[in-house]
Amino acid sequence: MNRIKKIGIMTGGGDCPGLNAAIRAVVRSAYNQHIEVLGFRFGWKGVIEKDYETLDLSVVSGILPRGGTFLGSSRTNPLGNKKWSSQIKENMAKLELDALIVTGGDGTLRATFELYEKEKLPLVAIPKTIDNDLMGTDQTFGFDTAVSIATEAIDRIHTTAESHQRVMIIEVMGRDTGWIATYAGIAGGADFILIPEVKITLKEIVEKLKERHKRGKTFSIIVVAEGANLDGIVKGEKGSITKFLAEKIEKETGYETRVTILGHVQRGGTPTPFDRILATRFGIYATQLVLGKKFGQMVALHGTDIVSVPLKEAVGKLKKCDLNLYDIAKTFFG
Repeated sequence: MNRIKKIGIMTGGGDCPGLNAAIRAVVRSAYNQHIEVLGFRFGWKGVIEKDYETLDLSVVSGILPRGGTFLGSSRTNPLGNKKWSSQIKENMAKLELDALIVTGGDGTLRATFELYEKEKLPLVAIPKTIDNDLMGTDQTFGFDTAVSIATEAIDRIHTTAESHQRVMIIEVMGRDTGWIATYAGIAGGADFILIPEVKITLKEIVEKLKERHKRGKTFSIIVVAEGANLDGIVKGEKGSITKFLAEKIEKETGYETRVTILGHVQRGGTPTPFDRILATRFGIYATQLVLGKKFGQMVALHGTDIVSVPLKEAVGKLKKCDLNLYDIAKTFFG
């Protein structure tokens, strides 16, 4: 059985806090096993174009607390061009790579699965996304940081909402799932949370707001996932959900309403300790999978344990928000 001598690592899709921690863990684990590591720049694009750098301990020194990915990322999809799949296979052979560790979200890992299945490439995956919507793992790194940032924003907006007696709407990321909105909404004491998984009518929101005012509450906080399922609004119209909602609330209640869209600030900056540790554990375990030549696998968090699951189980279907958790949030609506 041939020994693993050289591996590659890449980061694809949207950036998120914790990517550098995962890269660092792979490099350190590989170094301890006398394995050379090549870091590909800008995701699959780097693998296709053979754009890489050799990663050693000096290169990854100091990157643990840094957000984003120092290797860079892109949304290049190797499935979008028939030549790219063969180019990836050819380049891996030319570079004498024994394996490639792919770090990404749903789109990146879907491509990873297809390349593993059809091209029989030695691939191992690390899941990352602030949306926490990947199947097969209880949590992805990046999510905890995004929730922390969103919660801090809600806390800050709370004080100005109270001072000016306003309804404040905070839009968070979550085009297809409501994990960030639900977690941050509960942590931030939101008076209403809108997510893609649960259809809400304007009438329900207005009634809850009026109930609060009758009890003497002069302000309200509403957290909205960008893809929220609000009756009367078409998904995909950027910024339309919160603006539409704000206009309707003012019209129906007379309460002054303001909108804050957090946008990309949620996935930038320093990762939380939880995300640094999770990414580190993922990176180390991914390297162990490579050493054992257990390809076609994704590392995952199950409870408190790091395990591996077949890539097939992780792609093709988004992990929707836990509605039991949303029911807890609903306890505090109104």
